[in-house]
Amino acid sequence: MVDLPVVDVFRDAIGVVIRLAAPMLLLSMVVGVIVAILQAVTQIHEQTISFILKLIVVVLFLVIGGSWMMSTLQEFALGLFELMKG
Repeated sequence: MVDLPVVDVFRDAIGVVIRLAAPMLLLSMVVGVIVAILQAVTQIHEQTISFILKLIVVVLFLVIGGSWMMSTLQEFALGLFELMKG
């Protein structure tokens, strides 16, 4: 099997996307489950409560982890530019 540089770039790109998106998705999923449990216990079925709490958690994560996300993306982009430069 031939190992192509394009395949390596796509594999690395998918890894970067997973590393950047996974924390936000996992946090919003955990908040959604907790809110769903609380809504089931209290019998309050308001959809906006879950949405607002998820939005707050994602925004807080972006504020706190935004620099890490940006540095990860910059490292990937610089690696791509180095690969293009030859």
